[in-house]
Amino acid sequence: MSLKIEYEVIQPDEGSSFRLLHTNTEAEEFAWQYHFHPEYEIVCVLQGSGTRHIGNHFSAYNDGDLVFVGPNLPHSGFGLNSHGPHEEIVIQVRETVLKELLGNRPEMEQIRKLLQESKYGLIFSGKTKKEVTRKLIRLLKLPPFEKLMQFLSILQIMAASVEYELVSPSTDLSSLIKKNNARLQKIFHHVEQHFNEEIDIQKIASIVHLSVPSFCNYFKKVMNTTFTDYVNQYRIQRACGLLMQEKTIAETSFECGFNNVVYFNKVFKTFTKMTPSEFKKEKARELYS
Repeated sequence: MSLKIEYEVIQPDEGSSFRLLHTNTEAEEFAWQYHFHPEYEIVCVLQGSGTRHIGNHFSAYNDGDLVFVGPNLPHSGFGLNSHGPHEEIVIQVRETVLKELLGNRPEMEQIRKLLQESKYGLIFSGKTKKEVTRKLIRLLKLPPFEKLMQFLSILQIMAASVEYELVSPSTDLSSLIKKNNARLQKIFHHVEQHFNEEIDIQKIASIVHLSVPSFCNYFKKVMNTTFTDYVNQYRIQRACGLLMQEKTIAETSFECGFNNVVYFNKVFKTFTKMTPSEFKKEKARELYS
């Protein structure tokens, strides 16, 4: 997967205020590129597992997913590191459309707060996830007016829920990444090209015309993580894909820039909450169950 941040141009469906996508395909058929757009986005993976990459956040989901992403918050497609059939429903809607719909109506206050929090990214779980998933499946078959009403109902369910977590609660990453896009592109490209080698931080600092201390401070401020942790997150993300391709743990370790398998195991568990061998067993069980 490329770390280059692509700007995605989105048009609403004909006769609709928003774009509605329903994809049901093999995960391997897509390039799940890292991208951003000024629209709000609801992503519902109906079943299966994969990796979330939202802003600088990496985590795994195992039983479908429901995520609300605010404007300009970079993310990868949610089929990342999945395998076999991948089915999802996506709604993308412009900020201006929602502002016109909500206006200053007091009944919409909870939804306005939801939209404000979405700039950090929201992951929903529990009954909320199940109820919204059911409504999204039904929404696919509704005529235009009922689609819009159902969409507002879904936003209200999310807004009233406490069954969610913020992806990046301490940083408004969307505005920071948009502002720093050109410089970050150079950093991400370098990581993508050299993740399987020892990365020289002095070299990458010079690429963006900063001293090493300035670069470290800059990256931590913009991405809300250290550069070392970010590189390790990217390496582990790539490692997950290799492990699902039947690579051995040792092969995966060296191909992802880890020269020590013990250290690879430690870092892998830090980011995925399981060891590489546990990950391989889990994915094999999902594949053949």
